[in-house]
Amino acid sequence: MQGDFEAHSKAIAKAGGRAMEVRSREEMTQCDGLILPGGESSTMLKLLNYENLLEPLRAFGEQKPIYGTCAGAILLAKEVSHPAQASLGLMDIDVERNGYGRQIDSRVVKLDLNGDGAFEAVFIRAPIIRRAGAEVQVLAKYNGDPVWAEEGRHMVTTFHPELTDDLRVHRRFLEKL
Repeated sequence: MQGDFEAHSKAIAKAGGRAMEVRSREEMTQCDGLILPGGESSTMLKLLNYENLLEPLRAFGEQKPIYGTCAGAILLAKEVSHPAQASLGLMDIDVERNGYGRQIDSRVVKLDLNGDGAFEAVFIRAPIIRRAGAEVQVLAKYNGDPVWAEEGRHMVTTFHPELTDDLRVHRRFLEKL
């Protein structure tokens, strides 16, 4: 409904997968997994409700992997704050919207990936994961907060890996398919 579909599609292709844009229930059934890109999460919720896709998306996530980046991470969370809003509740994380500040506070930083080398992370009005449940595996942190996490088949980043040339995040998602 929103987001940089083209950048994610290119990253998936470079990582060895095949991507398609999905905007209907029928198209959703043709996928092995979904990426919920960045955007504005409350607008995305309104559009998903308007198109009657919220419950089909939740049902999809109960069976198949979903990767949410930035606003997509907000949609996958169990609880959302600042302000509170509905979400899919597919991952046991609590997320604070715009946790690092407004658009002007966006930044590019280097992260250490648990001994797997440095990684450039682009944060744009990024949420902060304030709580990660016991089954959530944290793959990277920034300023002590999780910024890349997974739980079972699902994965989130609060940054935008599709805006860099590093394919590790997209490759990890493809491994879940």
